[in-house]
Amino acid sequence: MRRSRVGRLPLVDVPQLAAGRRAVSPLAAVLVGVWQLAAGSCAPSGGETESEARANVQAVVGARTAVAAVAPFERTVSALGVVAPRPGRYADLGAPGPTRVTSIHVVAGQAVRAGDALIEFDRGPFDAAARSAEAAVTVARNAHDRAVRLAAAGILPRKDVDQAAADLAQAEATLVSAQRAQALATLHAPVAGVVTRMTAVLGANVDAAQPLIEVADLSALDVVLDLTPADAARVRPGQRVAFWSGASAAGDSLGTGVVGEVGAAVDSATRAIHVRVRVGRAGRALKIGETIFGRIAAGVDLRAVMVPLEALVPEGERFKVFVVDSAGIAHAREVTVGGRSETAAEITSGLVGGETVVTYGAYGVSDSARIVPAKP
Repeated sequence: MRRSRVGRLPLVDVPQLAAGRRAVSPLAAVLVGVWQLAAGSCAPSGGETESEARANVQAVVGARTAVAAVAPFERTVSALGVVAPRPGRYADLGAPGPTRVTSIHVVAGQAVRAGDALIEFDRGPFDAAARSAEAAVTVARNAHDRAVRLAAAGILPRKDVDQAAADLAQAEATLVSAQRAQALATLHAPVAGVVTRMTAVLGANVDAAQPLIEVADLSALDVVLDLTPADAARVRPGQRVAFWSGASAAGDSLGTGVVGEVGAAVDSATRAIHVRVRVGRAGRALKIGETIFGRIAAGVDLRAVMVPLEALVPEGERFKVFVVDSAGIAHAREVTVGGRSETAAEITSGLVGGETVVTYGAYGVSDSARIVPAKP
């Protein structure tokens, strides 16, 4: 056995003594026991590795918590929309058929009264069509009267009378259409309002499929909001709506209105449901086609479970929160979010009032982490 230079104490080979390969002195036995105790305290229990044991007791520093409150919550539905004229208070007019513009009486932005002349077209084609239709009706009526007389005399079969009656009805319908086109050779304002669009050009050739002028009553404008089917299911006629300019509530307040109609079908292009809102008091004059942000008051839940918005952690298309138990351990839990306010979210399932959730720092928390609350 070797001896140390300091105090000539014996040096002990601890592993070999622990294995019982050499005789031990009382001092060596003490050293072996200390070594075994230290080795046992460092070994993870239950077969876990040291890194796994540390991961299961992760400390999160800087997290804050809040208690889920039960309080009244006003459910709202927010959506973007556009200002649109109200049906029955708006007209989009064009020529009754192929023709030429001969006179224009108004300009865009001009106020008009119901019945005022707007645009005149070349009347020649329409007058000629009306005269031709009148002549065709005369011929068809005479043919029908003759067929009736001959059938009564037994000379013509009944089917010829029915055919003559059908020809007369067709000629009369053609005359009505021709007379209507003749009357529309001069366009008149069907409603009182303002000319909001004018595309007619003096002397230009036009056809029936070409819109030329729009007239709208600017005192009767609506806001048409586009809602998802799920949000539209929560909306009812008569609910109050607040408006802001632009794409969010950060824009200028434009007043309020009420829900008038909720669409019954999904728009094939936008996959949205149109909700028409009647504007009550507007903070300024609205413009047709202007983008509007609307928030619909869809009812009040008197006992809603509320958490701060920062407690929500997105997970795909859903959300989760971290619930802290009495031992300070955070557990991830999926929740269903109802409505939202500027600072809080309504939880409709997955959480009950009185439970503690992580707020600030929730994005850095993992499941089963130990929460060390940060000082405010």
